[in-house]
Amino acid sequence: MAEKKNGIDQALIRDLANILNDTDLTEIEVEQDDLRIRVSRAGNTQYIQAPMAAPAFAAAPAPVAAAAQVAAAPAAPARNPANTVSAPMVGTAYMAPAPGARAFIELGTTVKEGQTLLIIEAMKTMNQIPSPKSGKVTEILVEDGSPVEYGQALVVIE
Repeated sequence: MAEKKNGIDQALIRDLANILNDTDLTEIEVEQDDLRIRVSRAGNTQYIQAPMAAPAFAAAPAPVAAAAQVAAAPAAPARNPANTVSAPMVGTAYMAPAPGARAFIELGTTVKEGQTLLIIEAMKTMNQIPSPKSGKVTEILVEDGSPVEYGQALVVIE
């Protein structure tokens, strides 16, 4: 009969951290049976969550510092989702077709539907991100060579 392992699989965490370094991702999460492991480059934190058999009640309320950090987080500016182009995948954003080449778009550029806005490199594949509509580029929310997450706002077109 197989014996259930107790403790944390440190080799798995190291492997996940290596994947982050190799792929320029900022975060990776793996769920296996009733164990979930998330490794994040932002703030160098590692989260490990396992289900609890019964709720545990603390004698004192949650630390005030944690609540203050959440309250102090800056609010993102309100944008119309219909005008925002979001990343369809995780990868690295490039604003030009090649290093040193002219960028696909700049602030104020008028684009047509289907025109390439930028490229996202994922798994050594260059994926052109087309404009979903015609309009004027009012915001560029990513920098050349920066990592992007799925669903992250990239460009605003009005």
